[in-house]
Amino acid sequence: MDDKIETSAEALEADAIPRCHEVHSDPERCKGGDDVTAGVKLQSVEKKSPAQWAYERLILYIQNFEKTLDAEHEVAMGFTGGDAGVLRIEGMGYFDPDIVTFYGSDPTGGKTQLVQHVSQLNVMLRALPKQVDEAAPNRIGFRLAEDLEKG
Repeated sequence: MDDKIETSAEALEADAIPRCHEVHSDPERCKGGDDVTAGVKLQSVEKKSPAQWAYERLILYIQNFEKTLDAEHEVAMGFTGGDAGVLRIEGMGYFDPDIVTFYGSDPTGGKTQLVQHVSQLNVMLRALPKQVDEAAPNRIGFRLAEDLEKG
């Protein structure tokens, strides 16, 4: 039992800090399962819309997933609950208070954009072979995280 006494300020601060917990059956195979909360910019919960919260957390999951990929693969997302296919993630954004959008291309190279309400957000991250004409794999997660740092 923890006998530590917290002040009300400490309790409020702790409540505002994002928490994440994951367990993997094979941590070596699920490499990259870092604590994604480390990259969350602390800001009052009341100051972030559901769209901004979803956007920032997705960036961290994408970046974490990219850490597990070799030089021959890039991150893509599969659509859950439908036949829409797969989108190679080339950009991501949000529109307050509750819309998240993904920009990219489908496996045939067709331009694709998904606009989704945060209440319907289901994303399956997938690894696709990198585009042959590209010298290095595109790491959108790191570019998105860099943008968060500027903001």
